[in-house]
Amino acid sequence: MNVRRGVSVLGLLTLAAAGVAACSSSSGGSGSGVALVASTDVWGDVAKQVAGSVKGVQITSVITDPAADPHSYESDARTALAVKRADVIVENGGGYDDFMDTLRTSYNTDAAVLNAVTISGHKAAVDGDLNEHVWYDFPTVITVADRIAAALGKADDGDASAFKANAAAFDKRVQALEATEAGLKAKYAGKGVAITEPVPLYLLQACGLVNRTPAKFSEAIEEGTDVSVAVLNQTEQLFRSRSVALLAYNEQTSGAETEQVLSVARQNHVPVVPVTETLPKGDTYLSWMAKNLAAVGTALGSATGK
Repeated sequence: MNVRRGVSVLGLLTLAAAGVAACSSSSGGSGSGVALVASTDVWGDVAKQVAGSVKGVQITSVITDPAADPHSYESDARTALAVKRADVIVENGGGYDDFMDTLRTSYNTDAAVLNAVTISGHKAAVDGDLNEHVWYDFPTVITVADRIAAALGKADDGDASAFKANAAAFDKRVQALEATEAGLKAKYAGKGVAITEPVPLYLLQACGLVNRTPAKFSEAIEEGTDVSVAVLNQTEQLFRSRSVALLAYNEQTSGAETEQVLSVARQNHVPVVPVTETLPKGDTYLSWMAKNLAAVGTALGSATGK
């Protein structure tokens, strides 16, 4: 993926260094326990499910604002200190949260680093970009949860069995979401869908749905560049011809072209499924993904497209 906007940490390290000098550098952050830092609250919540009720596990999620765009996040001194003290770091990777790599390199931390994209094994398509939104890919989430359990267990071997059991329980609930995907696939496989960005694409594909959006449209939206008139017309025609069953719309990145496509979809009675990149307020990872799948199922059930 090409990041839409640069991430700035200039001026951060000097400020953070002054704070570090006055603080303990113990692995637990407060002199005991285990400290885990996740780049977003998505991975932070997965870590919480794995940690469960084990005492002494401190989990910090850097990005927690549902309205925030992780691509444009600017780190601060508090984040730098958390990374400095971490025993375990969970980052998304794939260019999504490069600020974490910058901070890790600056502090030369010896924390265990779990990179979700690397763990996923997903690669960029030939002549295409990598879809780094791997938290919409349930097999990846299960594997990351298991890796978090192993990393926490290594840092706190006395609770290793509890972390492993918690991860197994979480995995079963994610597998239930996979079963929902399989049910949708059995019923709707082959139906066309449109997207504004590839955020939910792993989930949609697991449901057997086919992305018919012109690649140049979603690439331009994700990278913040202009969409040509011809490509915009091609995208709008998907809705006018009702050749797609739904539009999956990233609510966290809005612009003139996406608003226009959203309007055309609604005018032609194509269901719209809003998606986000970070946790909606009040949701856990599991409840969020269950709602996403329910919305996709409802949209498919009411769609007139094919």
